[in-house]
Amino acid sequence: MCNLYKMRANVAEVGQLFGARADVGANFGEEVYPGYPGLVVAEGTARTMTWGFPLTLKGKQGQALKPKTVNNAREDKLATPFWRDSFVKRRCLIPVTAWAEAEGQKGRMTRTWYSLAGAELFAVAGIWRPTHEWGDAYSMVMVDGCPQMADVHDRMPVVLAPDDWSRWLAAEPDEAFALCRPCPYPLTVERTDQAWVRSRGT
Repeated sequence: MCNLYKMRANVAEVGQLFGARADVGANFGEEVYPGYPGLVVAEGTARTMTWGFPLTLKGKQGQALKPKTVNNAREDKLATPFWRDSFVKRRCLIPVTAWAEAEGQKGRMTRTWYSLAGAELFAVAGIWRPTHEWGDAYSMVMVDGCPQMADVHDRMPVVLAPDDWSRWLAAEPDEAFALCRPCPYPLTVERTDQAWVRSRGT
C-alpha cells in the first residue's frame, strides 16, 4: 500500500490544472507521508487536508490511545461503515507526481517510484471527511496492482484519467465505483538506491 508520494506542483498550478480555486495559504511538503498535510481537490477548491483517517484505539484498561492513521481505503471495503459515508458523499482528487513502494530485502529496502507516463502531474482517487482529531482528512482508494507493478506490490492507487475527474467527484456511487480498477495506462518506473523509511505518520 502507498505510504509515501511526491507532489511537486504548487497550489496555483494544481488549481489551474483541475479547474479549482486555489487556497493560497496551503502549506505542504513535496514528499507526503501519512499523518501530514497533502493537497487535494475537493468541493471546487485545491486545499490541504491531513493524509489518513483517524482510527480510534483503546488500551487494555479501556483508556484512549493515540489514533492510528488509516491512509489507504481498499475498493472492496468502500461499502463498510468506516468508509461508506465518505465514498458516497465526499470524494476528492489527490494530485500526485509519483508514488513510492518499498522494494528489496527487509532491512535493506529501497524506494521504487511510479508515475503516469508522459504526465508531470496526475490524479489519484480519494475520499475525505472532517475529523475531531486532525480537521479534514483524506484517504487514497486502492485496487489490485497492474502488471507493471507485479514484481514489487500487488496493490496500487486508483489512477484517474482527466476525463474521469469530474465523474469521480460528482457521479453516483455505482458509476464512481466503476472507476476503481487497476491502471490501464503505461507507467514510468524509477528504481533508486534511496533507503526506504518507515511512515512518519501518527
